[in-house]
Amino acid sequence: MSYPPEPPPPGYGYGYGPAYGPVVAPTNRKATASLVTGIASLVLSWCCGLGLVGIVAVVLGVKARSEIRASGGTQQGEGLALGGIITGAVAAVLGLLILVVMIVAFAAGVDYQPEPGPGGAEL
Repeated sequence: MSYPPEPPPPGYGYGYGPAYGPVVAPTNRKATASLVTGIASLVLSWCCGLGLVGIVAVVLGVKARSEIRASGGTQQGEGLALGGIITGAVAAVLGLLILVVMIVAFAAGVDYQPEPGPGGAEL
């Protein structure tokens, strides 16, 4: 008397190896937040010195990189963290520069008076 074949172990297809693909390490969320914050602060750096928010991106990126290295390969996203650090640093420098220019302009009392247009009318 013959018995039916045993079912395959859980997670395996019928004679084809694992039914699911390889397990991919999750991306560190601080790395993603660092990149998003860095890009946003880079865009906002032209508005009233809001690029100083880039400091948050740098801090998040540094923390994410240390967590990724300490994870031993169970997390990924080191490139995202590095991108966040770079964009955050550039945004912070631009924001600081724009803030200094604005303070100097206000302190110097720069007053913009448009020149009259043709026929004496202001533009």
